[in-house]
Amino acid sequence: MTSHPDWGIRTKATDAARAFSSQIKDRYILITGVSRTSIGEALALAIAAQGPALLILASRTRSRLDEVAAEIRSIRPATAVMTVQVDLLSQDSVRRAAAQISAAVPRLDVLVNNAGMVTQTRRTSPDGVEAQFATNHLGPFLLTNLLAPKLLAAAGVVAAAADGHGSVASARVVNVSSLGLRLSPVRFHDYNVEGKEVPPEERGPPDDKVPKGFIAASEDGYRGFVAYGQSKTANVLFAVGLTERLKGRGVLAFAVHPGSIWTNLSRDLNDEGYATIASTAKDWKSPDEGASTIVVAAFDPALNEPSGTFLSDCQYFEPPAYATDPEIAEKLWSLSEELVHEKFDPLSKL
Repeated sequence: MTSHPDWGIRTKATDAARAFSSQIKDRYILITGVSRTSIGEALALAIAAQGPALLILASRTRSRLDEVAAEIRSIRPATAVMTVQVDLLSQDSVRRAAAQISAAVPRLDVLVNNAGMVTQTRRTSPDGVEAQFATNHLGPFLLTNLLAPKLLAAAGVVAAAADGHGSVASARVVNVSSLGLRLSPVRFHDYNVEGKEVPPEERGPPDDKVPKGFIAASEDGYRGFVAYGQSKTANVLFAVGLTERLKGRGVLAFAVHPGSIWTNLSRDLNDEGYATIASTAKDWKSPDEGASTIVVAAFDPALNEPSGTFLSDCQYFEPPAYATDPEIAEKLWSLSEELVHEKFDPLSKL
């Protein structure tokens, strides 16, 4: 159970951050996907008001970063802000950003993997991976693992490792997922969404159970919403796998559904895509309301003893079993290591 079981769909991040001010104060916090009128901006503003040691804002576009950083500095001049340009579609860009962050901070208390994309047009990363899987999952997977030593430092592992004891603090990783995960499990036999045959357990719901717009294919056969659903499932499975590796060392990972919010995430959708979302989504939220569940996942001390991985509307929520199955999480971890050309044992660098 969370600390505030009465919180829900209309809870605002500003109010949630105020309630967890002692958990935010003097923390080093990284948020990706920060731009104006976004969930990332709302989250950054809410956290900035509570005195973090350093607020690190990351985004693909320098001008968008600078706008939000300037806004925070004007409202909260005492809050230290650092900006990092990173394109999660590119593994080279992610590695450069991780090196920059690692050189700048002694530890990282909270990492919010908020950046993402949704598109109905086939795109491929510079590394040859379908763009939504690359941006929404592989980029965060790589960034988080490269920053794992800083997360472990925040959890107190370095100081405790000598005598074999675990840490007393909880560092957190929060992956911003979506209930769009209901559209598809991870398609291990077709992760590039090229229309290859996949076994039953890798298929989404039957076509007649899904609004037509969500299964529509482009002229080249690309099903963009299926690719999006796969990547959002991967966000949850990554949290499961990371927690399994690091929970005994004081690092926990969660995934959240922020709710239905019109943001720049939808900029690549066509008219049919917009119409499908508009006709199926319910209970639209403001960015401030959408960011509240992230605040809970990142700072609620009641989650130090987690009873789940996925949260929605500020409370635990049970997603489809394929999104939380530990064996599938391990399979995804192995595939992800293969695709980023590096194996990760987060404890090996202590």
